[in-house]
Amino acid sequence: MHSLREGILDGTGNDSSSAVKSTAPSFSLKAILRGLRHILWPKAASADSSSRQLRPTAYLDGLRGFAAFLVYIHHHQLWAHGAKSLKSAVYFENAYGFDGEFRLSTFYGIRNFFSGGHMAVAVFYVISGYVLSVKPLALMQSGEHLKLADNLASAFFRRWFRLYLPIIATTLVYITSWHLFGYWNFACPPKETFGDELWNWYVEFKNFSFLFKEGGWIWVKANTHTWSIPLEMRGSVITYMACMALSRATTKARLVCLVVLVGYYLYVVDGYYGALFVAGMLQADLDLLARREGGYFPGWLRRLERHKTFIYYHLFVVSMYLAGVPSATNKVEDLRANPGWYWLSYLKPQAVFDPKWFYLFWAANMLVAAVPRMGWLRRWFEGRFCQFLGRISFAFYLVHGPILATVGDRLYHVVGWGRPVEAGEVDMLAAWRDLLPLPKVGPIGLEFSFLVPHLILLPLTFWVADIVTRMVDEPSVKFAAWLYKRVQGGGKPEMKPESNEMMLRLA
Repeated sequence: MHSLREGILDGTGNDSSSAVKSTAPSFSLKAILRGLRHILWPKAASADSSSRQLRPTAYLDGLRGFAAFLVYIHHHQLWAHGAKSLKSAVYFENAYGFDGEFRLSTFYGIRNFFSGGHMAVAVFYVISGYVLSVKPLALMQSGEHLKLADNLASAFFRRWFRLYLPIIATTLVYITSWHLFGYWNFACPPKETFGDELWNWYVEFKNFSFLFKEGGWIWVKANTHTWSIPLEMRGSVITYMACMALSRATTKARLVCLVVLVGYYLYVVDGYYGALFVAGMLQADLDLLARREGGYFPGWLRRLERHKTFIYYHLFVVSMYLAGVPSATNKVEDLRANPGWYWLSYLKPQAVFDPKWFYLFWAANMLVAAVPRMGWLRRWFEGRFCQFLGRISFAFYLVHGPILATVGDRLYHVVGWGRPVEAGEVDMLAAWRDLLPLPKVGPIGLEFSFLVPHLILLPLTFWVADIVTRMVDEPSVKFAAWLYKRVQGGGKPEMKPESNEMMLRLA
């Protein structure tokens, strides 16, 4: 019998034809089943994963993954509790004691596990600023400017593909499923024909993905949670340009320039996302300098090192408080009306349009700085659950919204969390409404009838996110790297004439 690798046509002819006919279908069936299992079965950790040494920044992967999990919780809380007849969503978005309501899910620190989605986005941006700049900064500090230029060119080229290809794939599959399976969703009602749907998707996406777009929708309507991706791209460009512009600066000058940039984006113009990215870059620079032997490091920070436990635990506490900034509206008067935020509201700079981002800037930076200095917290984010969340975080962020708007909406209707039907409105989910009503007992945000649907929704979202990670996200990263290599001529060094060197000297 010939091996699968050898193939039937590679045999010597000793096997009977009947044997060939009987074995070929089984081989094909096994191959198909193996392929389906590879696609549909979640990726398992390798046998030695527990003993494998983690990267120094593995805690950032776990923190990013857990932040994506908080986004999932936040959106589900608002979806289920956001009906006009309920005031629960108002409580989630305001401080403990607002309007005389004292709820466990809005208590200081605890509220971040129910409505921490905004804080999560700020953490995303700080982490991105850190990880995008840590390699270029290391090359700067080593004086390897040629390698730095190569690194920045590669990273800049690949960034758009890394961020937008997964959005293209997931939103295209999503809108196709509306017409293929003929179902309705509340978040984005389908168009009349699939052709209209494709054209609308194309127009929205091409505008959405244009870095310098002015006005219009800030997201793709098929997945409104993508609003943060253009800001991620802009922040990435800011980070790469800062690395290039400051590549020849002295260490002191570079640190000063980064601090000035943070101040500019936060206090002069409304560029909170730029401030978050640059602050992440500043943290990476300081961390690298602290590890270097004999290099420059700010003396006042060195003197505070013996008090770091006291300092970082307090920064963590302050971070948790600021992370709970009320976000029901973008009016500073409404912020001022929340208990515990009256005096803090006067710290908001004139340039910041939406007050919450000013406070989340400080909260996210304090958290990212504190996590690696708090042993128990770092171990949590380096644990298997958070590392799993970190691996699927981008896909998890992209798919949780469509699953919520389709499967989640129907399950919430089944257990009694359906939206009330307004006058003149057609109840599109009447067949699902109150099929299995469950009691709404328990604290707000932890009601029994709210938690039961997540026995299905959470594993389903994890499963789909794992598939998208392996089938879309990781191949997108590989495709971008492959394409960059191709535009370089397959990785072969390009011959440069001597005249070019002369022109560079003259320039």
